Amino acid sequence: MIAEINNYYNTDLILMDAIKAFINKGPEKGDIVTPNLLLMSDDRIAIDAVGIVILRQYNTTNNILNSQVFELEQIKRAAELGIGVQSPDKINIIGINKESEIISNDLKQILET
Repeated sequence: MIAEINNYYNTDLILMDAIKAFINKGPEKGDIVTPNLLLMSDDRIAIDAVGIVILRQYNTTNNILNSQVFELEQIKRAAELGIGVQSPDKINIIGINKESEIISNDLKQILET
């Protein structure tokens, strides 16, 4: 139902704080990693998909590690409803400096595999 709720409001900008993240057990407890990233998008599916890719870099849960991003239940349903992008090739990850460009390229490679 999370995807369906998103049909009832519009967003102009989504910020995702990925400075620290739980890689398991979350959303309030678990093992913490420090990606040190701040993400911004106007697309709810794109930002969630990139968030999943970040979790994959840190050996998160088997469900996330062993599934295609756009086959995960919430992402798949949101894409079916047209809430945002419908495939990984429609997502642009852009860094704001040289260091973040390297990270952006790494994330894009993971997203596309």
